[in-house]
Amino acid sequence: MARRRFFVDRIREGKAELVGEEARHLARVLRAETASRCEVSDNRSAYLAEITQVRRGRVEFAILEELAPRPEPVHLWLLVSLVKFDRFEWILEKGTELGVERFVPVNAARSEKGLEAGAVKRLERWRRIVREASQQARRDRLPEIVAPIGWERALATPASRGFFLDEDEGARPIAEHIPEPDGRLATDTVALLTGPEGGWTDPEREQAAAAGWTPVTLGPRILRTETAAIAAGAFVSIAWQSRTRLTRSRD
Repeated sequence: MARRRFFVDRIREGKAELVGEEARHLARVLRAETASRCEVSDNRSAYLAEITQVRRGRVEFAILEELAPRPEPVHLWLLVSLVKFDRFEWILEKGTELGVERFVPVNAARSEKGLEAGAVKRLERWRRIVREASQQARRDRLPEIVAPIGWERALATPASRGFFLDEDEGARPIAEHIPEPDGRLATDTVALLTGPEGGWTDPEREQAAAAGWTPVTLGPRILRTETAAIAAGAFVSIAWQSRTRLTRSRD
């Protein structure tokens, strides 16, 4: 069974600790015991650690060794037009498991009114969601979640490649726009921009094209925002990962 991983605030002099609810969960639900081993990350590197003390609301660790890093195959950014929060939170959880590096809520023309203000209030909750998902997926680092941004700022996102997910008939399959294996670099940043439930407006399509975003489709069916976001994220991650495997096989 794979060792569990936990994110700690810092590692100092070969020691780390968990406090609060996470510590209580580890102690009561997971029945942590001294001398048992797990993994901890300070959001920079991951380490093998041994539990040295379990107290109420606090679990302490001794660092044993640094673990080999597991870098993501690509810097994947997910720009998601604001949708109902239960769906948005599902995107956060599953996108974290897939390796998304940055989540950006976008206030699109057809996003429901009031969601932008509500999203600002939920940022801390969303960070807890991605923290828990990161521990489950045994990530080395937590993804970033930024406050909601407007349409113009979203279009100005710096990325090696920007894909604009669209059901419009003018969009071509995303697979047609993936570069050849030698052109997929681990240093690439790929940004995916997904629309709200009501879809894009024609002015948004025109503005995205003018800003250099490539319109792409995932097939002939109309997908919900959360389905499109995760399907596209998985496709990009696998495509760039295949490039990594090809490179290693030649070494």
